[in-house]
Amino acid sequence: MDQVLTLIAPAGSSALTEAMAAAAAIALTEAGARPGPADWLDPGAACDVPFTGPPGNTAEAAVRGRLADAPLDFAAQAVTGRRRMLLIADMESTIIGQELIDELAEIAGVGSRIAEITARSMAGELDFAASLRERVALIAGQSAAILDQVEGRITLNPGARELVQTMRAQGAYAALVSGGFTRFTERVRETCGFDEARGNTLTVADGRLTGRVGEPILGREAKAAALKDLARQRGLTPAQACAVGDGANDLEMLGAAGLGVAYRAKPIVRDAARFRIDHGDLTALLFLQGYRRSEFRD
Repeated sequence: MDQVLTLIAPAGSSALTEAMAAAAAIALTEAGARPGPADWLDPGAACDVPFTGPPGNTAEAAVRGRLADAPLDFAAQAVTGRRRMLLIADMESTIIGQELIDELAEIAGVGSRIAEITARSMAGELDFAASLRERVALIAGQSAAILDQVEGRITLNPGARELVQTMRAQGAYAALVSGGFTRFTERVRETCGFDEARGNTLTVADGRLTGRVGEPILGREAKAAALKDLARQRGLTPAQACAVGDGANDLEMLGAAGLGVAYRAKPIVRDAARFRIDHGDLTALLFLQGYRRSEFRD
């Protein structure tokens, strides 16, 4: 069978039942597919239903209609090339739980002003580069010591380290590509084990933030360019990459990747992305690639 539907339960639960897998198979059959038996990647948490038949998005629509009331993530894709050899990940609200410019702003006492700009930028309402310059200008003159305070607030999202370590154990290259700042991307790179990290530079002079960002700014187009560049360097095509992000500046990167996943994303991203995870944690990206729980590394 040349395609596979993956069903994934909410993070930390064992809510995926054999009855749900059977219902998905019935939906596939009704859509004109020929499904095979379920293959459990993690009992109660994730399973594959192989099938032949209609395209993946048609199969997903059929299953979504039947399982609409179940809080599950699911995706249909080709079996061939399912395991990707390149991981490109956004950092803020994807690999980590924070938007760090908002954390900086809160400490600096301008939190509400900057948080509104961040929300509009991530929703695609504002140009990312212009909005980043505007936000950083509002924290000009602050002591660079606040960067240490912000670093102390960083928390990894569940499954982040497992995602990186498991893919790298299978020979994949992992890159953190962020519109955030290199001071923080390096910390997250080390913690998760990414091979490299790319981000923006927050300039400091005489121990204080200047209110400026180093140019050129790594934004929407640069993220997609980074994916293509890293793929080319490794003799891969973008189709062999897995990309994950949550904001509007991730859209081109997600669209360029063979497995571009909107992770608990803003509505504009969730609606546009071919694949999405709304309920699972970041290990869901491993299940989408056919990894079994026993193969996870941390």
